[in-house]
Amino acid sequence: MPGIGLRLHYAKGELQFGELRLPESKGPHPLVVLVHGGCWVSQLGDLPVEAVSMQGLRPMAAELAANGIATWNMEYRRLGNPGGGWPGTFQDLALGTDHVRQLAKKHALDLNRVVVAGHSAGGSFALWIAGRSRIPKSSELAVGKPLRVRGALNLDGPGDLRATIPMVNSICGAPVITQLVGGPPDQMPERYRASSPSEMLPLGVPQEIFAGRMFASLAPAYDEAALKAGDKVHSTVDPKGGHFDWIDPKSAKWPEVLASIQKLLTR
Repeated sequence: MPGIGLRLHYAKGELQFGELRLPESKGPHPLVVLVHGGCWVSQLGDLPVEAVSMQGLRPMAAELAANGIATWNMEYRRLGNPGGGWPGTFQDLALGTDHVRQLAKKHALDLNRVVVAGHSAGGSFALWIAGRSRIPKSSELAVGKPLRVRGALNLDGPGDLRATIPMVNSICGAPVITQLVGGPPDQMPERYRASSPSEMLPLGVPQEIFAGRMFASLAPAYDEAALKAGDKVHSTVDPKGGHFDWIDPKSAKWPEVLASIQKLLTR
């Protein structure tokens, strides 16, 4: 069966793992690092835990594998998990992404063709992962040689954590941004500079932005800032678009997402 997921740990913690899916074709394969969303939390209201886990991106991962693209679908600690929040959530995603170098030693992965894609809260993380070389060296999130990616896809997620703060109570039911970062921007400005993509610009890689009804209002300001900083950004904004359409291989939106991934991998 194509695209079988291999569960592999990037660190010793229970949630520090990912699923690697390889195409049936001969490698080395291009790779998409996938980051799920879910309001930055381990549990959202009365929804099952799986609703805010990497399981939501399994259909996308399988479809990419069927199109000759390997995927590394990461799980990570979030608010509500021991060690989640600041800095653990960000450190997990950094460790998981950099673990791709180790995966490439045992599996047929092309480290010159890696992009990162995230949905919802994971969209913000995808941009952050792409721009990690911009993190100030004084930050506890900084690492020596972050894995280089060729581009980033933000699938209906926020690019500006500050601008998202007024929205999250209605979306997530709690002030999750300030909980994630450890405080508001006026008290923790250095943390926002190290974690909010809009404050890390230019990220230095091409970016594909797909914004639906959840975060369409934030997309224009981020685009303008990224372009002004010198980044290459292409946006598709549909204020009425379903939040989950961008990750559903059966949706009418999916061909645009797949085409954007293929474009970034071949640039």
